[in-house]
Amino acid sequence: MAQSTSPVSDVAGRYAGSLFELALEEKSVSQVEYDLLAFEGLIAESADLKRLIESPVFSADDQYRAISAIVEKAGLHGLIGNFLKVVAKNRRLFAVPGIIRAFRAIAAEHRGEAVAEVKAAHALTREQEAELKAALAEVAGKTVTVKVTIDPSLLGGLIVKMGSRQIDTSLKTKLNSLKLALKEVG
Repeated sequence: MAQSTSPVSDVAGRYAGSLFELALEEKSVSQVEYDLLAFEGLIAESADLKRLIESPVFSADDQYRAISAIVEKAGLHGLIGNFLKVVAKNRRLFAVPGIIRAFRAIAAEHRGEAVAEVKAAHALTREQEAELKAALAEVAGKTVTVKVTIDPSLLGGLIVKMGSRQIDTSLKTKLNSLKLALKEVG
């Protein structure tokens, strides 16, 4: 898998790697993965939490107090609760979405799986998701975990990102390509 040299991805990768090592020691990788998924859901549901994570305006103390309260209320105790508090104290909350993605990829690799991030214009049926997993497993040569996000702006089709490969079959991209081709002709 190609490594990005973005400072955020470097920070996220280091934190995710450390979290994975701790989870492995405690034999709680699946629990940490589950808790990270729950926290990712909280971010998606709350504009205020998303703002807290993304905004540099909040002090480390403000972020720490807020994350401590959120972790307590959400029942995220143990390793993931402590980890999120440390991330907040170190002013690295901006990296949490990347940490979650990196942890998921590390855990999947450890299990011998590949991770595919899929953007779809609308929700996939179970049959469509199973068919997509089977096709990706054939390409990857191993079991594939699929993370689907909905992006209505795609209009139709999918964007599949697995490792360093990306396949874009979205209607939006095809229409943009057609638009460019028509401009060149006309």
